[in-house]
Amino acid sequence: MTVLVTGGAGYIGSHMVWELLDHGEEVVVLDRLSTGFDWAVPEAAELVVGDIGDQKLVEQTMKRRGVDAVIHFAGSIIVPESVSDPLGYYLNNTVKSRALIESAVRCGVKHFIFSSTAAVYGSPEKIPVTEENPLVPESPYGTSKLMTELMLRDTAAAHDFAYTALRYFNVSGADPKKRTGQSTKGATHLIKVACETATGKRPHMEVFGEDYPTRDGTCVRDYIHVSDLVNAHYLALERLRKGRGSLVANCGYGRGYSVLEVIDTVKRVSGKNFAVAKSGRRPGDAVAIVASAERCFAELGWKPAHDDLEEIVTHALNWENLLARRNRL
Repeated sequence: MTVLVTGGAGYIGSHMVWELLDHGEEVVVLDRLSTGFDWAVPEAAELVVGDIGDQKLVEQTMKRRGVDAVIHFAGSIIVPESVSDPLGYYLNNTVKSRALIESAVRCGVKHFIFSSTAAVYGSPEKIPVTEENPLVPESPYGTSKLMTELMLRDTAAAHDFAYTALRYFNVSGADPKKRTGQSTKGATHLIKVACETATGKRPHMEVFGEDYPTRDGTCVRDYIHVSDLVNAHYLALERLRKGRGSLVANCGYGRGYSVLEVIDTVKRVSGKNFAVAKSGRRPGDAVAIVASAERCFAELGWKPAHDDLEEIVTHALNWENLLARRNRL
């Protein structure tokens, strides 16, 4: 049995590949390398360079490697960009996901794990957010992910096919073993940006909006360590292989930090007092969103091991320092 990881040369995907290999799985990665890196894929995993919308390539790969499960990360993830380019996001995140799901059905792949997002909830009135909260995405990014969830639901009802959609919150940090991390140039993740600024890769960073109805006026998010997140995916894979049904579940820690609180943590851990500029709100940004992960705990037996903001920041800073040395070689 082989697991196909789409987007496996990217940030979360490369961590997933390591997690699978650590459990003795056979892995094939499909990635077009638009934001990922071939060097991020471990040698023990096969890398196929291509697009998930190329059904001929996808199906050849599935059949050749005997794929029994897909873990799908490939897609576009920048909320403001989705507002300015909605059709691009619906193509990359929705249309191509439909093609991938169809290829899985054609090839008899029965297990599918989807990288969804808390953006499907928009700005919820009550937090922490449960899976029963209204689904009111405020950006094409969130809508494109929700549309894929709906396609998975309907496919599972019509075919011998089961899925898990994990709606995760703000993924951060890096592999504690320093094997991979967030390496995308021009990344927009808050902790990544703050760590780049702390290590001198950016002259300053920006805070977008100080007038939100939160404790300090900046957006509040639930930050989850990437290693805990990919562990939840592996547990979801085990659950599907045991024949249990489809599942939609949140992945987060149930505790929110504001933008300014995160920046202060990065300054404290790094020992650097870097420059922070103030800007207006960005389109599509939700005010505050924090997970209720009770379903994830109950259904997957998930037990986070890195639920600590300072640890998340420490691992992210370690990776930035490794990247700096790599780029100097």
